[in-house]
Amino acid sequence: MSRQVAHGRGLVPVAYHQFLISDEDGPAAADLPAVHNGLLEVTDGEIAVLTGVSSGDVDVTVTLHETEPAFGDEDWQEVVEISAHSASGELMVRAMMDDLDEELPVLSFNGPGDYRIRVHARGRDTAVDLTPEQVTERYLVQAWPASPRDVTVLRQRDSYGASHHAH
Repeated sequence: MSRQVAHGRGLVPVAYHQFLISDEDGPAAADLPAVHNGLLEVTDGEIAVLTGVSSGDVDVTVTLHETEPAFGDEDWQEVVEISAHSASGELMVRAMMDDLDEELPVLSFNGPGDYRIRVHARGRDTAVDLTPEQVTERYLVQAWPASPRDVTVLRQRDSYGASHHAH
């Protein structure tokens, strides 16, 4: 079992159906092919987490692990893993157009290097294309040091993600 070394939770502002995972000093990931997994896209080295809501806040929990954590919570509708690189040691969850009210833990907690990021999502079908006053979507972002590997789709169950698979 992987020991959790840190965690944090907060609201992340969404703009244009996304929030980001990025590193200030360079690309965090290689661009993905045009056909994507419905949860994560990579453009210009930034990992975009795709949201059902067009804007507003989503609830994001970040957990950091020494090694790959166990997988198994059935409540998550979408789960995708991606490799990320941190040039600066500041690989973080970020809002596109806003600052976070409270920063979440730095994903690259061991400093510069390679990490595996597992992103979980639920609630993306609740308020598609809307700006709800209440939080309708929840995300879990897990990170651990790991050599680069291909993107891995672990679960695809929501309609919002399926609509992106078709494009």
